[in-house]
Amino acid sequence: MSGSLALLSDAGHMAADVVTLGAALVATRIATRPDTTGRRTFGSYRAEVFASGLAVLLMLAVSVYIAVEAVGRIGAAPEIASGTMLVVGAIGLVVNVVALLLLRGGAAESLNVRGAYLEVVADTVGSLGVVAAALLVRSTGSAWWDTAVALAIAVFVAVRAVGLGREVVAVLGQHAPSGIEPTELLGALEEVPGVTEVHDLHVWTLTSGMDVATVHVVTTDPGAGPEVLEAASRMLRDRFHVAHATLQVETTDRSRCQGADW
Repeated sequence: MSGSLALLSDAGHMAADVVTLGAALVATRIATRPDTTGRRTFGSYRAEVFASGLAVLLMLAVSVYIAVEAVGRIGAAPEIASGTMLVVGAIGLVVNVVALLLLRGGAAESLNVRGAYLEVVADTVGSLGVVAAALLVRSTGSAWWDTAVALAIAVFVAVRAVGLGREVVAVLGQHAPSGIEPTELLGALEEVPGVTEVHDLHVWTLTSGMDVATVHVVTTDPGAGPEVLEAASRMLRDRFHVAHATLQVETTDRSRCQGADW
């Protein structure tokens, strides 16, 4: 009705957030559901990662659509109903400000609430852009401001999508978790009393807040296995916050473990 591309881009951004937050909620329910097949040995925790992948696709789709529409308006002079644009943008701004006030208290206590809070902050920025574009269009009579703000929102959404996409690829690619340097973890294991060698170290993220690892540790004392296992597991949990670690303790008086052949 308004003919505003900025308003449409903000609506697309917020719609993508609604869909992705809903998908995240469904994924959370799926992740906590017990496995009845016996085949999902890691559970369904990665449902959250797939929901994040959906968010990336939706955000990129919104950005591409707005960019294509903006290019199509080059050289044209579309009719912009700045009054409608201003009213709808202001309503969106009020809703987002109320949501910010509701979420602000819990944002410092919960990572999930903080994530929702940051989403609303991004939506608030978009609504502010729409209001600013409406005022500029009304005062100057130029529709260029609407297109410029729409492109700014599209770029903003695309940057967020790329950042989230990199995190999704890192998890699905089983890269080392963010904040954990494998060489540092390897050195810490070698410093555990009784450990003489460490090999076949693998560390990755199963889902957000759940890092796992497997590793082989070697000791010279055949009777020190339980103590080495307990000390190494405690160190991984306390120092690196690895939620689950599978450690294989080996002794030097037996044939050397060849480990994985890949």
